[in-house]
Amino acid sequence: MAEERVELRLYNSMTNEKEIFNTKVPGKVSMYVCGVTAYDYSHLGHARAAVSFDILYRYLKHLGYEVTYVRNFTDVDDKIIKRANETGEDPLALSNRFCNEYNVDMSDLLCERPSKEPRVSDHIDDIKDMITKIINNGYAYAFDGDVFYSVEKCPNYGMLSGQRLEHNRAGERVAVDPRKLHPADFALWKAAKPGEPSWDSPWGPGRPGWHIECSAMSACYLSHQFDIHGGGIDLIFPHHENEVAQSWAANEESHVSYWLHNGHVTNNNEKMSKSLGNFFTIRQTLEDCKDALSSFLQEDTEKKEKAPQINDAAKECIKKLDAEFQTKMSDDLQTPVILTGALQEALKFMNSSLKMLKKKMQKKTQLQLVQSLLEVEKGVRKVLNVLGLLSSLSYTEVLQQFKEKALKRAGLTEDEVLNLIEERRQARINKDFAKSDDVRTGLTAKGIALMDVGNETIWRPCIPSEPKVEEKLSTLAVSQKVEEIPADREGNGPHAPST
Repeated sequence: MAEERVELRLYNSMTNEKEIFNTKVPGKVSMYVCGVTAYDYSHLGHARAAVSFDILYRYLKHLGYEVTYVRNFTDVDDKIIKRANETGEDPLALSNRFCNEYNVDMSDLLCERPSKEPRVSDHIDDIKDMITKIINNGYAYAFDGDVFYSVEKCPNYGMLSGQRLEHNRAGERVAVDPRKLHPADFALWKAAKPGEPSWDSPWGPGRPGWHIECSAMSACYLSHQFDIHGGGIDLIFPHHENEVAQSWAANEESHVSYWLHNGHVTNNNEKMSKSLGNFFTIRQTLEDCKDALSSFLQEDTEKKEKAPQINDAAKECIKKLDAEFQTKMSDDLQTPVILTGALQEALKFMNSSLKMLKKKMQKKTQLQLVQSLLEVEKGVRKVLNVLGLLSSLSYTEVLQQFKEKALKRAGLTEDEVLNLIEERRQARINKDFAKSDDVRTGLTAKGIALMDVGNETIWRPCIPSEPKVEEKLSTLAVSQKVEEIPADREGNGPHAPST
């Protein structure tokens, strides 16, 4: 009898409740996620948002849905213009460069590309059309080339965030402007200023406000009614609140079924470091398994022997992994539980089985153990694939990628880091510990952690941090000794799953 699928439940920020997920069109999902403002390199907050919705995207496809996933780039914005003026670049050229850098970073994170990645500069006509509709419907007004949305005319303004108009004090959330009818009114169109990119419009040359772009682009690709709108929790107000208001003003039938928001990145270095360690642990366990089984698989292929039944422990392991993956992912994507629960048990089974394979045993028992390992590994890889954690790169290759990015972020070359390590070594020999500490804390503040392993000092990427935090991070990194001591391939080395 086929196993009944657990209903997917997602936390809806509009209702503040977990709700059973149902789509507007059976079998199809329409999803819009607010992307980055492309004026600088990506940071951990961008990574969390991208990974969160990448997992949702992957899981929805795993459930059999046909998903249209739209994630925009804001390539016209005050921050972009400010940065372009500082660097002497054309604003659109600068934003294009950082859009490309973002996609490189997302590829390194193993995030799949969305179905569509629209940019504001390519949708100016759609934006102007939506603004025109909002004005014609009586919810916006033009003044000196600017167009403002009139929040007092929106009867349900604040329905997503819970913010009330009387709580919005001028100058805190929106710019102070005496031309506004209400302090909380926000710009749909901004009149052109010297040296800024601009486009012709019925209200004079100018460029879009921030909020209108997402309403226009989501409507362009997904219509005025779609299933999921997502983004970081910091976007609930004012960005998403204003989207709800202006989308309704343009078309009173507009509706998003589920508003989903990922949380902030918690700057807890210990937890982040452990997560990083667990990620590499999984990778090394899978490589160990592949290496150990290669000879057995070759032998079985040559003899064309029938695969034996897997043992009871493997059956139980696979059953628990499948059940936990389905129930926890369907309960608002509880990925942390999956990574620390049945998946860890599966990794422990793999480690113990690899250890047993080194012992003498009957051929039949050995073949059963090999087949059991293969099936458990297959289950683990299926889970990791949906979570976006599988990569063709080795541990060493991934670490090298991280190191290159850390050097780029820090504005240093590896030779410069090695020179500083030598400078610190000499300072310690001379008992100049103040200088030694200065070198270490200075590098950690730039995202370079120094670790003393035996008589050698090595470096690893870390989170740029304040001096008081970085000492804790470096100490933790030393205790983990990631990669420095080869795993003994029996589950006892540094790559073995934590218990």
